[in-house]
Amino acid sequence: MLTDEYRYKILKMIEANPEISQRELAGHLGVSLGKANFCLKALVQVGLIKVNNFRNNKNKMAYMYILTPKGIEEKASITVRFLKSKTEEYKALQTMIEELRSEVVKNKRI
Repeated sequence: MLTDEYRYKILKMIEANPEISQRELAGHLGVSLGKANFCLKALVQVGLIKVNNFRNNKNKMAYMYILTPKGIEEKASITVRFLKSKTEEYKALQTMIEELRSEVVKNKRI
């Protein structure tokens, strides 16, 4: 299953660089080339991106990934959800850090 995090990162990278290769995408995501291919196909299937190949390019394997209007809308929604999720994660970490600091101070007094 394609998580919001991967979906967000892929849509962001494609928006920034429509000519990104699957190999480059896989490298940036830290996943295998097969997983990057799977993710791109899933995004094409749900209509978030479309794929065009460079007809005049000697390398017929070169593709351009384009966010569809639905993809642009979905990226905005995912961005909001992703920000909310990361903010909650950050707050939880802050709480944990404060608890650990208190524990360290308490142990120093013993």
